Parts: sequence; C-alpha cells; structure tokens
Amino acid sequence: MKIIDLKIFPVLHCVYVKIITDSGLYGVGEASLSGRSLAVVGALNHIKPLIIGQDPTRIEFIWQDIFRGTFWRGGPVLQSALAGIDIALWDLNGKALGVPVYRLLGGAARDRVLVYRHFDGSSPEELADGGQKMVEGGWRVIRISPIVTEGNFNAKRAINNGIKHFEALRNRLGDEVEIIFEVHTRLTPARAIELCNALEEFRPFFVEDPIRAENPQSYANLRSHTNVPIGTGEQLTTKWAFRELIEQELIDYLRVDICHCGGITEGKKIAVMGEVHYQELATHFTASPVSSAAMLHLNLSVPNCAVQEHEPHDEVLNDIIHYDWKIEDGYLVSGHSPGLGIDLNEEAAVAHPYEPSEPPHLRREDGSVQDW
Repeated sequence: MKIIDLKIFPVLHCVYVKIITDSGLYGVGEASLSGRSLAVVGALNHIKPLIIGQDPTRIEFIWQDIFRGTFWRGGPVLQSALAGIDIALWDLNGKALGVPVYRLLGGAARDRVLVYRHFDGSSPEELADGGQKMVEGGWRVIRISPIVTEGNFNAKRAINNGIKHFEALRNRLGDEVEIIFEVHTRLTPARAIELCNALEEFRPFFVEDPIRAENPQSYANLRSHTNVPIGTGEQLTTKWAFRELIEQELIDYLRVDICHCGGITEGKKIAVMGEVHYQELATHFTASPVSSAAMLHLNLSVPNCAVQEHEPHDEVLNDIIHYDWKIEDGYLVSGHSPGLGIDLNEEAAVAHPYEPSEPPHLRREDGSVQDW
C-alpha cells in the first residue's frame, strides 16, 4: 500500500487533509490554525511531494521524516501541517485494520472522556444564571473567562471583574461543580499571582493560561507564589517545548492541542512525559469534529487524561464532516467505528471554502499592544 495523493481542503476556519492510497483506502486529518490557516495550506503544499509514494503504515517514520528532514523544524505552522498528515495516517491505519484508533494506541484506558464547555455572562448574576443552566443541562465541568474590561484592557479592572464573577458562580453552584478560570495569557506574572491568590478560596479546577507559555522560568516564579492548580500548553508545538514545564512540575494540567503539536503521535509522547510527573491532559479544542475525534481517541488511550475541551462547532460542518462521537451526560463517547469514526464530504467541503479570519487585536489604555 502506497500513498498516491494528499488533498487539502481549506473549509471556513478549518483545514482538512485527505491522504489517499493506491488501495483506495484513505484517512482524514485536521491541520487548522486559527487566524493563520492559509500559512498551513502553503506548508502542506510544500510537504505533499515528500509523502507521495510512502508506506502509510510507517506513521512514526513519516512523522520523523517531515519533522527532521528539514533544517527548519517546529513552530505552529509546520507542526499544524504535520498534525493534519499524522491524524489522517492514524485514521487510515485504523480503517485498514478495521479497528478504532484508540485500539492502535494501546486500547481503551477509560470508557468515556469528561468534557467541559465554555460560557460567558455580562455580569456576575448573569454568569451565575448561565452556569446553573449549564449544570442543569448535564455539564459537570465548565469554564469562564471574565478577564475583560470595557474599552481598552486594564489589568487591575480585569482581575477585579474576574474575582467577582468567579465568586458569584461558585456561590451559586456549590462545591461539586468543577470550574476552570481561563485567563488567555492576558496577564503579567505579577498580575497573574494577584489573580491566582484571590481565586484560591473559590477552588478552581485549574487556572488556564495565566501567562504565556514560552518561558518556563516565569511559570516557576508563578508556581512559587500561588497554590492554585495551573494549566497551559495550547500554544506549545513540540514535546521539547513542554519538557521544562513537565520535568520541573511547574504546571498541573497539560493543555495539548494535537492539531498544533504534530498530531496524535506527538500528543501521546507528551502524555507519557506527563505521566511520570503525575500530570494530566486537559486537551484544547480546535473547533471541529475531526480534532474532537482525534483528541477523544488519544484521551481514551492514555491513563492520565483529566478532561477535554469541547464546544459546539459550526452547523455547516455537519454536512462536511460525518462523525460517530456523541455527548452523553457531560462525557464524550466514541462510536467505536474503524479509524477515528470520521469521513469528509468533498463536495460539501469545496462548496464552503476558507473564510478569512483574524483574532482580536487588543490594546491597553496607553495604546500599546495587549496579548489577546
């Protein structure tokens, strides 16, 4: 069996790939990179000749050849392109053997995967009302991100706003519901320490991305000044980028996004690294049924999965991507179909081409650039 084609489908805000073999078997993967997806399309076009003629069962070899076969390796664009290819290869191999991908990864370590949903509220009372509805709807873990201010960003006001919102939500929902506080890397270490210490009494599941993830020493500083659990990693693209955070035990939850870090192959290795230090995966959502399926199969196979992010995807994607997973009682459940349990409708994909998008560009009150 040989690879004869790699098709690339920029769809809405997503990028899908389809690897086709001379046997007629194919696999589907996702290479989306929010706000920079066209750069990934360019990378995939460049990499495409490298995999034509390859044996698709050699997943690790192909991964290493794409990653190490160039002097310029890593980074979100190249790793997202590699992820799309890697995920498609796992899907293809599962289909070829007639088993779900989690079986190829060692079998199911759990029956289902706990998921969380994000929601907002313009006031503490509205947030508490929304949280109550979420819990009544069956969600066991929820996430909020009230780190905003009217007009330009003001860190002090954002922190005070966040504390008030979290307190109101915790008081309404009680102690049993897990609540994640998302900061979205908007604070400096000093401000993040201030926020984390104020949130401690309200027992967050974890504080997500209190600061950017590039500098482990900054996380060491944060870690030494607060006791709340910390999660980060969705911006990191290789196991080496996670290494110091894991080995120095600077965080508690690994926010791996396998669509940005090289796919299922790399995600599995990061999970193994974290297992040695009793850290668990809290995988990041890429906004598509394909990435949800890929992360579900990874999370089913590893012993150290805490939770998986999940959000409603664009309804039009239901015509483009067919999938077998479902949500039941706050958990993501596999349909146990061969491969990842997904398929791509090419005609529907072509009918809904890429739509340009750009993340918000925030400013501080003095006009300087603020991390979004």
